[in-house]
Amino acid sequence: RHQLSQGSANWTVDPGDRFAFYKLVDSIEPAKLDKDGHERDFFDGLDTSLPGLAARLGAEESKVPQLRHELTEISKKVEEASEAAKGNDSSAAARALFGIVAGLERVHAEVGEATLSANAKSDVLARLQEKREQAETALNDALNVTLEATVVSRAGLDGEVVKEAVKKEAEAMTAVSPGQEFLVGVDFHNGSKDRLSIEGLKLDVPEGWGTISDKTRKVAIKPGDTESVVFRLRVPKNAAFTRPYWHRDDPETESVNHIDDEKYVTLPFPPPVLRARVEYSVAGADGVQGKNRIGATVVTRFVDEAGTERARPLVVVPAFSVALEPGTQAISTHNGSSSTVTVGVTSNLSRDTGGVKRLGELRLELPAGWRSEPAQLAVEFTRRGEKQDFQFKVFPAGLQEGRAKVRAVLEADREKFSEGYTLVTREDLGSFYYYQPAVQRVSIVDVKAPHDLKIGYIMGAGDDIPTVLKQVGMDVTLIPPEKLASEELSSYQTIVLGIRAYDTQKDVAANNKKLLDFVSAGGTLVVQYNTGVGDFNKGNFTPYSAELSRARVSVEEAPVEILAPEDGVFHYPNAITSRDFDGWVQERGLYFMDKWDEHF
Repeated sequence: RHQLSQGSANWTVDPGDRFAFYKLVDSIEPAKLDKDGHERDFFDGLDTSLPGLAARLGAEESKVPQLRHELTEISKKVEEASEAAKGNDSSAAARALFGIVAGLERVHAEVGEATLSANAKSDVLARLQEKREQAETALNDALNVTLEATVVSRAGLDGEVVKEAVKKEAEAMTAVSPGQEFLVGVDFHNGSKDRLSIEGLKLDVPEGWGTISDKTRKVAIKPGDTESVVFRLRVPKNAAFTRPYWHRDDPETESVNHIDDEKYVTLPFPPPVLRARVEYSVAGADGVQGKNRIGATVVTRFVDEAGTERARPLVVVPAFSVALEPGTQAISTHNGSSSTVTVGVTSNLSRDTGGVKRLGELRLELPAGWRSEPAQLAVEFTRRGEKQDFQFKVFPAGLQEGRAKVRAVLEADREKFSEGYTLVTREDLGSFYYYQPAVQRVSIVDVKAPHDLKIGYIMGAGDDIPTVLKQVGMDVTLIPPEKLASEELSSYQTIVLGIRAYDTQKDVAANNKKLLDFVSAGGTLVVQYNTGVGDFNKGNFTPYSAELSRARVSVEEAPVEILAPEDGVFHYPNAITSRDFDGWVQERGLYFMDKWDEHF
């Protein structure tokens, strides 16, 4: 449903039951069939039991002779806890779950010490760890024990967490940067009927971080009570940033990511940077009934634009985000000798710095011989979240065809910042930060642009073509699709429809006759590709009948043959040769017309 990039967002799921059918082809377990020869459950014939984990060791199971028996005993306690839960007897469920947690911890240690092959040991240990975490969560639920860890603005006189009004997202500290100090309030609530004993509230931080007020003393918590503590933290100067664990040095040429940290390779993103942790025990009639633990990610709470309270894991980002716009620049060798770039800089100052100014110097790193005006600009920030835009005029050294890169660099606090980060979020899919280098890729091209040609451009699914046409000196006006019906087209010589305009803009399809009248009156209409072949062919969008196909040429090196080299379109205002198709990637061409009227 969320797969928008390939046009697959029109799936619908009708209300009511849906059925799919499967057949078990083979299993080491004996078949469990009813009188009609059918399985009663999807997992019939598959061993999903806890003791079944021992079978994963195969011939090596004999190296851990007690494993199956111990897993069988733990499995009995699982049934005991389940029955207690069905009867709403949380105390009985908790007693069984304490035994499950202890048993899984013991079994995990035994497997870890066994002389098993590396692959077999890793496989079983991972599954036992998962089962242990499930049992710990179940026990916390049975005891109604909760742990919260939240970024707060201040602590009380005796260090307790101060509950404060939840701020708007722009005001909430959702990200911190090296050198900043901040507070984290941790609340452990005992919602059970038992008196709990904890070793202390702890905060797990990356190596090199320091915490103040780590409450490690043993505390007894009565039923219904909450134990709280506030931690003061300072982000070290060398703290790792919250970012994906993969990257591409050049996204234009590399299709596979480089993995920066192998330990995260099965995760979508690295885990949150900070977690709170508590280990607690319950005293029984004859001593300790059992031990358990609970953890919580440190989050920042805020109210979104709709007024809904949300929480987002705290992240670490650079103190400054530097973005260079536009990301690409085309410079014509016939168009003068300068271009303009805008550098946007956003500060992530800590809230506790007050009115203290942060100063820096912004400049462009340019190819040899190039220069900018000004050479550098002073940057000054006084508050967190402040964004400023700075403009530079760039003068290339000569206008020879080729490619170059322009990089923006901010120097502040004896550090260099040269990349920008953007929060990518969706309500139901979480959030993460996307990083891009503050780089502009420049193409110097030998292209003549008729400056007296007035072009109207109607966007389709979205592209950068109007920007590039303007960069090489053309007079381009964007026409909103919804204004096509009322727009006076006679003031333009050419109208260009953006990529997939007929697919995505109903107003374009509805007013296509107006576009054809424009052509009939002598105007030029350039239509880029559309993917809705069936809709296009039924829409009668062309002056005479023509039909699209889904034919394509996908070999990037396939030679392009110009069938009518003498035609004027290949000579004015620029000569077009096979060289102009060098470097085309992904597909040489697609959605070709396969039928057309003889007028064409």
